[in-house]
Amino acid sequence: MINTQIALAAGQIRDARILCVGDVMLDRFVYGEVSRISPEAPVPVCRVLSESTMLGGAGNVVRNLDAVGVTSHLISVIGADEPGDELQKLLGELKRATPYFVLDNSRQTTVKERFISSSQHLLRVDREVVELVAKETSEKIIQHVTKIIFDVDALIISDYGKGVFSEESISAIISCAKEENIPVIVDPKGNDYSRYRGAALITPNRRELAEASQMSLEGNDEIGNAAKKIAEENGIANVLVTRSNEGMTLVTKDKVEHLSAEAQEVFDVSGAGDTVVAIISAAIAGKVPLITGARLANIAAGIVVGKMGTATIFGGDLTSAIRRHDYILPTEAKVKELTAALAQITEWRGNGERIGFTNGCFDLIHPGHI
Repeated sequence: MINTQIALAAGQIRDARILCVGDVMLDRFVYGEVSRISPEAPVPVCRVLSESTMLGGAGNVVRNLDAVGVTSHLISVIGADEPGDELQKLLGELKRATPYFVLDNSRQTTVKERFISSSQHLLRVDREVVELVAKETSEKIIQHVTKIIFDVDALIISDYGKGVFSEESISAIISCAKEENIPVIVDPKGNDYSRYRGAALITPNRRELAEASQMSLEGNDEIGNAAKKIAEENGIANVLVTRSNEGMTLVTKDKVEHLSAEAQEVFDVSGAGDTVVAIISAAIAGKVPLITGARLANIAAGIVVGKMGTATIFGGDLTSAIRRHDYILPTEAKVKELTAALAQITEWRGNGERIGFTNGCFDLIHPGHI
């Protein structure tokens, strides 16, 4: 019965309309080969094989929404630079996302560059400005929100602490949404969650929850108590705690539920939090029961941490995972839709791997096979 509800929810979220406001960034991945140590310093020498760029931060939230068929709007700030142009190009390639960028000539667009060899991260280089945006820029963001809020079913605040939000602007955005009875879902940053007062749901990870609550989180009970404390003290309705390889914990007014992790093998957690906030927000927007939405988000998170890079969930990925839960046909987990298959192939090639192709039935070898 539970899996039937999850399967129905996966279809139901496609009708959602979501507004995402937050820090957008460009994620750049440099894939290379390491075969020696530098004679100049005790560091590896990486021979670059390929590079790729992806939407990061709030951009990755929207990318996940687009991939599962959800219509979205994105409001953010970029600089007048090449990464800003590249972000606009990448967002223009999404079918169901509409960006509204406030251009700030005094800032540079955030770029996170990761160097990877044999699926292992060697180094990350961040180029960013984290000071608060100017008051004029903040006012433009709020103006965009007031114009779009009437056409959406939920609002996401994707706070990466890069300066897009001040306490005043977050309060104004949440108030604007509440006036229209639009639920607000927050991916939080920092220790002061009072700035998110009035939110329907926040999605801290375990470390973020520990810092915000100033509590030790050794087990399920401690995590549940810390989440309750955060919710009660800051006027937040619900808390979904992401716990990496331990799964998730959903804390509502009346109940605490712990969900086991779905990942079989963890390769990269980059962007997993974006996937969680995207799926749970789409579920809330689609009027899916919160616990069912959390289970769906948990399945989605288990998929993306098994991929390299700032991974995105696809509708076909979710369908296969849900079927695997139902034990309909375990081998269906290996079947992908074309879009997801092409993304997987691009990832393999970016990591220097070669792609083989086979077809037909695999019985006795005969001249036709050769």
